[in-house]
Amino acid sequence: MTQDIDVLILGAGINGAGLFRDLCEQGVNAVIVDKADYGGGTSAAPSRLIHGGIKYLETGELRLVAQSTLERNLLLKNAPHLVKPLPTVIPIFSWLRGIGPALRTLMGSTTAPRSRGAVLMKAGLAMYDFYGRRHRVMPRHQLWSRARALREIPPLTPRIKAAGQYYDAAVTLPERLVWELVADGLRANPAARALNHTALTGTDGDVIHLTGPQGALSLRPRIVVNAAGPWIDRVNAALGAPTRMIGGTKGSHILLDHPGLLAALNGRMIYFEADDGRICLVFPYLDRALVGSTDIRADDPDDVACDDAEIAYFLDALRGLLPGLHFDDSQIVYAYSGIRPLPASDAANPGLISRDHSAPEVAPDANRRWPIIALVGGKWTTFRGFAEEVADDLLARLNASRRIATNRLPIGGGRDYPADAGAWSDDAARRTLAAPARARHLLARYGTTAAAILAAEGAAPIMLADSDYSEQELDWIIRNEQVGTLADLVMRRTALAVTGHLSARDLARIADVCAAALDWDAARRHRELKETQAMLLTRHRLRMDQAASA
Repeated sequence: MTQDIDVLILGAGINGAGLFRDLCEQGVNAVIVDKADYGGGTSAAPSRLIHGGIKYLETGELRLVAQSTLERNLLLKNAPHLVKPLPTVIPIFSWLRGIGPALRTLMGSTTAPRSRGAVLMKAGLAMYDFYGRRHRVMPRHQLWSRARALREIPPLTPRIKAAGQYYDAAVTLPERLVWELVADGLRANPAARALNHTALTGTDGDVIHLTGPQGALSLRPRIVVNAAGPWIDRVNAALGAPTRMIGGTKGSHILLDHPGLLAALNGRMIYFEADDGRICLVFPYLDRALVGSTDIRADDPDDVACDDAEIAYFLDALRGLLPGLHFDDSQIVYAYSGIRPLPASDAANPGLISRDHSAPEVAPDANRRWPIIALVGGKWTTFRGFAEEVADDLLARLNASRRIATNRLPIGGGRDYPADAGAWSDDAARRTLAAPARARHLLARYGTTAAAILAAEGAAPIMLADSDYSEQELDWIIRNEQVGTLADLVMRRTALAVTGHLSARDLARIADVCAAALDWDAARRHRELKETQAMLLTRHRLRMDQAASA
């Protein structure tokens, strides 16, 4: 049986999920589908920054900076459980360098060197404050003297001349934010559907055929949105509309277990130029130090991983920046990589390819009755604004109108987020018999969704052996958040894998919890455990020191 729908969204990364929520809020009959899991592709591999894009000032993308700083400020208000302010320090190694190259870049050069002196940085930070003034929630920038910079961050190289400090933000669990957008859409419109682990199997230009855990499904959409990120051209080809829209670049990151580095950072990010002029960053992330990122031409999102050369580059960059600290491979607890779905470009320098977004249309033809709207480019920070632009276009095509604005709409656990976290936690503890400290911890992790998890845990959470997650907490997530695989749970609904706190014995116990909740037999449990463990060990360099039997 074929189901008629308004909009089919193929791809449930941040752009697809943001659009799905917006359309559902307007009452549109929408279906979102992903061949893997929500937020499991490029959206799982960002630098985890919610930022205004200070580097876009020198490429003249002022509209993008204005939109990005606004969306950053809105996310700090709408998702306070997942998006947090991040003070950022930029070491400066000269006073006057970079002014000429910056002017050439503004005029369109793609080969200008990237060095930036104090005069240029002061001007850039002042502009950044100006563009971030709407819904401002964070302090303005400061320019530090060399003496203050070395006092604030003692391991910094003494080669610096000054430093700038400004504020951006970071997202603690990006994959959870993607899921929460999908869940908000389903809550807003119960007639909508969200399907993960569901593949596109074919189309006759009228009906689109899908196959997943729910079996075979046939949909007849009025509009198709291709939100497949770096897979956009492959999906268009499968829909009978070959294109060349994407020219991706690879971005890799590593996470370090390095208490000395965390102490030196003291809650700040350092955003710095490596010796070759490329931009790197390091900041505290869930008790680890996150280091990134590369920007290398690449086009195979199914076979992307952080390689040895990138790791060596990161460690060398850190040694040059912080000679007072020691860095080596043994400190790495996790690595990840993804392909940025940037627009196809012949630019000589990948770092200068625009991070702005667009939504090109492949018009219907004699063999296909629906248009395909592709979501090209963009970045994590601007997903809501991008979704709003596309949703307004789709509403016009559907002869519908906007009912609800999303700029002030809370996301997931940000709904009814308390001004006084302590009072909320004490009240939740009284109602659920949980310990107040546990209530505070889960509020910080899940926002107000923590209330349901605390009720499931009660007074006696059964904690995993090597992490601060409980079995009841994981069971609740499995049963309420469309978990389909063991990897969904440990890599996307939780931070168990990315922080490197996932031991082999905990993974085996989590597989037991999944098997009980999802009615897996012994063979399915064994397969999930072995496949997840192999992926984490080889592709993500996770070290599981605790022995456990499968």
